[in-house]
Amino acid sequence: MRVLVVGGGGREHALVWKIAQSPHVSEIYCAPGNAGIARLATCVPVAAEDIEGLLAFARRTGIDLTVVGPEAPLVEGIVDAFQAAGLTIFGPSRAAARLEGSKVFAKELMEKANIPTARYVAFTEPAAALAYLEEHSGPVVVKADGLAAGKGVVVAEDTAAAREAVAAMFGGRFGPAGKRVVIEERLEGEEVSVLAITDGERVIPLLPAQDHKRVGEGDTGPNTGGMGAYAPVPFYTPEMAREVEEKILRPTVRAMAAAGCPYRGVLYAGLMLTCEGPKVLEFNCRFGDPETQPLMLLLKSDLVELMLAAVKGELAGVKVDWYPGAAAGVVLAAGGYPGPFAKGDAITGLEAVPPGVEVFHAGTALVDGQVVTSGGRVLCVTARGIDLQDALDSAYKGVKVIHFKGMHYRRDIGYRALQISG
Repeated sequence: MRVLVVGGGGREHALVWKIAQSPHVSEIYCAPGNAGIARLATCVPVAAEDIEGLLAFARRTGIDLTVVGPEAPLVEGIVDAFQAAGLTIFGPSRAAARLEGSKVFAKELMEKANIPTARYVAFTEPAAALAYLEEHSGPVVVKADGLAAGKGVVVAEDTAAAREAVAAMFGGRFGPAGKRVVIEERLEGEEVSVLAITDGERVIPLLPAQDHKRVGEGDTGPNTGGMGAYAPVPFYTPEMAREVEEKILRPTVRAMAAAGCPYRGVLYAGLMLTCEGPKVLEFNCRFGDPETQPLMLLLKSDLVELMLAAVKGELAGVKVDWYPGAAAGVVLAAGGYPGPFAKGDAITGLEAVPPGVEVFHAGTALVDGQVVTSGGRVLCVTARGIDLQDALDSAYKGVKVIHFKGMHYRRDIGYRALQISG
């Protein structure tokens, strides 16, 4: 079968890498792809948001399965367009993707379905939001309602920081995403990402992962799209997993169906493990980045078979197999990221990466035969090991041989797990 993967980042590279291992697949295309993906798939110069262009290509090429990586085309309705054309595509519909596309929609759904989450208030006017902050001092979380590339969340330590965040969001920093702003209580605990495959009725959770969203070591500095991840999470117990499945994942899928927008695809629950139990920080409507990179190294089952079963509503009885041990990924970022960053810097050392270490390209391009930087998150160096420390040791050995101007990365990926379990 012919598969089209939509997107061009590290998540998409990991998906292409795993899809290429399926005996069902004869050809892989990726739009737009990147320098690393080009080694495994035919890259197509069509933007991930160009739904009409992607549909035309899929029809022309005879694509049997389309897999959507980023959230923007899902929120804009790519699944609806492909299904209307009779094409098989993995991902939620436009109506279902509102679970990520609108924080307010997600909060209202959780409130109605009694799904545990932080208390919140939504605002459409800055004056009302600022007045609320004056009456509710202390740490809060300020979120832009819409999509903001993972950067529309500010964990404010005090009222001054919260006011600044509110002003920035209503002031247009995130464009239309900031027309509505959510202010919610700040939850305390460990963050865990739980991704699940669902066919609109049944839910199959994947291994738990932990992302590192802050740019600096020790979880300091501004939020990013993610500076690294590992899986599984040693302190995420089987009891927690059952509670999350019974109180969060399954109720969410039921609530979406009841709302008239059945959810099929990947349901990503960003959780806080509080003293009161797991609570939802956010939902995403697609594979996480960088969580997907270590998860794909651990996944033993055929990803294509899993996705087709979800699309067809045939997940009943499906079992997912995993490799033993752990996997970890370290993101190498361009100088200045998550702020303004340079592009076009040569990347060296890729050929010197030790065997067993996978380098998933995110923001790269090929110029005159040279791999160069083209994004903020440039590479995700990922490895599997007998345990987390072994996986981290291998990944960082890979990091040490790669170089580009301004390159920076966190040297403490997995530190919280090592502290807790050590």
